[in-house]
Amino acid sequence: MSVVPVCYPERTIRYMNITFEPIGFIHSPFKEKFGIPRQPGLVPEARASLELVPPYNRPEAVAELEGYSHVWIQFVFHQILHEQWRPRVRPPRLGGNRRVGVFASRSPFRPNPIGLSVVALERVVVDGDRVVLELSGVDLLDATPVLDIKPYIAYVDSIPDAVSGFAPSAPDLRLEVGFSELAEGQLEAREDGAALRPLITRLLGLDPRPAYAAEDGRVYGFRLHDFDLRWQVDGDQVQVLELRPASSS
Repeated sequence: MSVVPVCYPERTIRYMNITFEPIGFIHSPFKEKFGIPRQPGLVPEARASLELVPPYNRPEAVAELEGYSHVWIQFVFHQILHEQWRPRVRPPRLGGNRRVGVFASRSPFRPNPIGLSVVALERVVVDGDRVVLELSGVDLLDATPVLDIKPYIAYVDSIPDAVSGFAPSAPDLRLEVGFSELAEGQLEAREDGAALRPLITRLLGLDPRPAYAAEDGRVYGFRLHDFDLRWQVDGDQVQVLELRPASSS
């Protein structure tokens, strides 16, 4: 097959400027990049909401959307807007020890920092001019700007015989998670403690540590909801040490 070169006018490339406006923002328990699931759907217990903003917060804009179980969310990696893109990156799935082309990865360090996640749609809430999508299985940072929503359509979006390169299957739960006496008491004292336990268990069971920084005995932490989750790994065991209130960190 021959390839016909296409010439774009230099002035078009030089002066083209495409501007997008967020249609809404994510409210998520994840307050920093460390600890977020590396792909959507890996942690079904990870729940978030997408609140639409004017002029997109119109009930008719989401009419019939509840008929779909999942939606595609197109968003901006807003915390790295001023970072340089990288032609080769080190995917966590490869342990950070091997470089691949950025277009063969889902790295956020892209020429245009746009992300794409398919998440479960739990409910659509319409209350006056407030329109909110309740989501689960998210991998989205709090305050993420959303550019678009599209319904997931199984007969075109699911390809059973697709080949997935260096990520052929979902990662296994690597670590067994336990809770210290202090952490147990803190969970019991919270109204959302029953929901937090499975969320924390799956997040840590997948081992969020970068491969190059995986050290036994080291205390790790990341911000989740309104607290700093502190934990420690010993072999294939992880111990949740405490849910330290964020205000004291």
